[in-house]
Amino acid sequence: MSSSDEDTPLLQMNGRSTGTPNDQTMSDAKGTNGHVDPGVSIRFGAVQKSPDVDMTDADAASASKRKARTSSGQKSYVESSDEDDQPLSKRRRTSVKHEDPETDEGVPLGLNGRKLPTASETAIGEESDSDVPIERKLAQEKKRIQQKGEKEGRKPSAAPKKKTNGIKKEPGAAKKTATKVKSEPTSAQSTPVKKGSAKATPVKKEESADAEDAGEEEYRWWEDPTKGDGTIKWTTLEHNGVVFPPPYEPLPKDVKMKYDGVPVTLHPDAEEVAGFFGTMLNSTQHVENPTFQKNFFMDFKDILKKTGGATDSKGNKIDIKDFKKCDFQPIFNYYDAKRAEKRNLPPAEKKRLKAEKDEQEAPYMFCMWDGRKQKVGNFRVEPPSLFRGRGDHPKTGRVKSRVQPEQITINIGKEARVPPPPEGHKWKEVKHDQEGTWLAMWQENINGNYKYVMLAANSDVKGQSDYKKFEKARDLKKYIEKIRKDYQKNMKHELMVERQKATAVYLIDQFALRAGNEKGEDEAETVGCCSLKYENVTLKPPNKVVFDFLGKDSIRFYDEVDVDPQAFKNLKIFKKAPKKEGDEIFDRLTTSALNKHLSNYMPGLTAKVFRTYNASHTMSELLKEMKATGSNAEKVKAYNDANRKVAILCNHKRTVGAAHANQMEKMSERVRPPVRWLISHKGNC
Repeated sequence: MSSSDEDTPLLQMNGRSTGTPNDQTMSDAKGTNGHVDPGVSIRFGAVQKSPDVDMTDADAASASKRKARTSSGQKSYVESSDEDDQPLSKRRRTSVKHEDPETDEGVPLGLNGRKLPTASETAIGEESDSDVPIERKLAQEKKRIQQKGEKEGRKPSAAPKKKTNGIKKEPGAAKKTATKVKSEPTSAQSTPVKKGSAKATPVKKEESADAEDAGEEEYRWWEDPTKGDGTIKWTTLEHNGVVFPPPYEPLPKDVKMKYDGVPVTLHPDAEEVAGFFGTMLNSTQHVENPTFQKNFFMDFKDILKKTGGATDSKGNKIDIKDFKKCDFQPIFNYYDAKRAEKRNLPPAEKKRLKAEKDEQEAPYMFCMWDGRKQKVGNFRVEPPSLFRGRGDHPKTGRVKSRVQPEQITINIGKEARVPPPPEGHKWKEVKHDQEGTWLAMWQENINGNYKYVMLAANSDVKGQSDYKKFEKARDLKKYIEKIRKDYQKNMKHELMVERQKATAVYLIDQFALRAGNEKGEDEAETVGCCSLKYENVTLKPPNKVVFDFLGKDSIRFYDEVDVDPQAFKNLKIFKKAPKKEGDEIFDRLTTSALNKHLSNYMPGLTAKVFRTYNASHTMSELLKEMKATGSNAEKVKAYNDANRKVAILCNHKRTVGAAHANQMEKMSERVRPPVRWLISHKGNC
């Protein structure tokens, strides 16, 4: 196999080696590590839903020649520079995945003897003439930082690399490699710890501006190597439990929901649920959503049935069965007036009310963890309301029930005083789980998820967790060069499962895609790299790919990027017929299989660590290059600019809030000159 064939397609059955005009262009566009400049992005609107590829069979003559060669017992493929091959498995799958793709080696891609179309056949549109976005300007900078990181990973401290001899490995060879990699000592194991170094380093009071108490020395937990090494997280734990939301206050007698124009009287429990919807009438994105309305009305009718239904002013039963006849406007007007009254309170009164609230919650804001005062994070139990969900969640509008003490489990030390539950109630259970970092937990009724009361983000325990996460990402720099070389090589692998695996790692590494997990029917339809659907990827020859899907928290991911020519070729293969809309592109790959593959390089390595590594390394290099001059405001701006660049390269976005439209309208009113001024200055305008 010659070096000139590195950029050629995987297999070619007819033995010819005729390069296409685009081969040289693609080769020139490559970076030093074998792919197109990463991170080049164009965001300019909706994707044109025209087909990417019109796959056609090769001519019959070529097919018969290939068939004859295959039956002759000779080697059925050779390396070629022709893009028109068809290395697909005989057993084509669409949306069905195997439970364990690691063991599914598939059929060699070159055995079916079909031919891929040329790039011109897949054209779907011209390139945009829009202005060059900031992502393109940052691409070269990201590439430079990435190359610098790879050089750092080649330092003597990095894990030793083994030279490859170009011989194909057997399927079981990966397991042997994994065993060898796992046996290599990590940086933590190779550095001996001296006796006494586990002690916390005290800091003078004047050196700690963030110390909670002036008389308490700062605990430098990040210099204590013994913390977090074992499974026991604490020995003593004391806290005061959780804060419950205030009980429901019934509406005044003159404020009632109307049904078909008639005011109705409801049980307090049903009235509270009606109030959930009534207070949201100004949030049109929810209350006008048909799914939200349907789910709310379903739960509302169930509560009406349990509480005796509704009656009119004379006590006659009213059967509420049509949502369109329900009028919640009186309830909205009442709560809106209450909100306006609260906003218009004098500043002194607002300050007094806040001080009272803080005083009542003060005992719950801190706990004693191994004798140290630690701040508690979310110590308030969520109040009952209507579930919003992210994006098009199928359960949006369902009623989130009020959490009772009988649903809450308390985690506390054996010798500590158990916080008393509200009068007339009792806790579900009291545990002494020293391996857990939670203080209390309960199960919510919408999705059956468990909610935990944890320590605050700036506490020692949370800091240890984040510290370990970033240290793991730091270790990745020792292996990143080998990983990138391997996925560049395996993107031409003869087995479909290996080719999909390598392409997925490439996309995750270069374009900050999340791995993605399979969703149930009762969850929002969000996807990641491994769960990309046919319609989420659009191909634009020669090497542009458009990603358009709902990612984490139903935030839309839309990006047009330049990819490695081989990655483009692979995506074209993965989308070949009979696949259609709704089918998964990486049909031989799951997130668990991908993470299992990555752990062969480094213990604990997952797809998520790539995002942490690339973001942290980019930020680190930008901070090193930042000139710490000027005023504090200028330094803060320089830091925020660096942080913003990282956010752009990682495709981080903020969602538009529900009140955004109203806020923009109010701001426009402030900017717009009054009518009187326009009339008086008419001649000067």
